[in-house]
Amino acid sequence: MMPAGLNWRLFALGSAFFAALTAIFGKVGVSELNSNLASFFRTIVILAVTAAIVTLRGEWQRPESISHKAILFLILSGIATGASWLCYYRALQMAPASRVAPIDKLSVALVIVLAALFLGEKLTLQTVLGGLLVVAGAIVLAL
Repeated sequence: MMPAGLNWRLFALGSAFFAALTAIFGKVGVSELNSNLASFFRTIVILAVTAAIVTLRGEWQRPESISHKAILFLILSGIATGASWLCYYRALQMAPASRVAPIDKLSVALVIVLAALFLGEKLTLQTVLGGLLVVAGAIVLAL
């Protein structure tokens, strides 16, 4: 259960902060080994940390209590995450983090489009404008 004072924005800001650290730490890490091996080590660390958190919070569930649909989409999400990381680390090996990260953040605009198409999320003027600004910012920073 989440404490009453916390909301999704705090976690979203945490995600942005840690994503920024990911770019910086990753850039240094991939300078001394190949990007695929770097992604493998990163995955092991994430697995260990996540398992520790789930254990400490007592959040393990019996496999039979999890729907097949949830498992399928989590597998697909894991495949997409792995592909993203492999591409991201390879890009970090090839270019400055300050140019790679903005292009990576084009995912924001892509999520807006895909969420509207596949999840039925409503496109508002604010959402479309924000997405276009993200695209414009990524273009300016990547050139």
